[in-house]
Amino acid sequence: MLGNLSGWHLVILLVVILLLFGAPKLPGLARSVGQSMRIFRSEVKTMKDENSSESSTDSSSDSSSDTPPKP
Repeated sequence: MLGNLSGWHLVILLVVILLLFGAPKLPGLARSVGQSMRIFRSEVKTMKDENSSESSTDSSSDSSSDTPPKP
């Protein structure tokens, strides 16, 4: 969908954004978008870490239950 954008499309999009938000508000808008992306990335990393720790715990408990106890 976004692959069809050429250079002129991006220039027009930037001009429209500049007209809508105004030059003084753009740094604050960019800062809030950056903070949102940082929070999103940290949450995704946390979810991946939790998922990997759960899968390693599950695999170790599964392997121990498959082998019969030694007398």
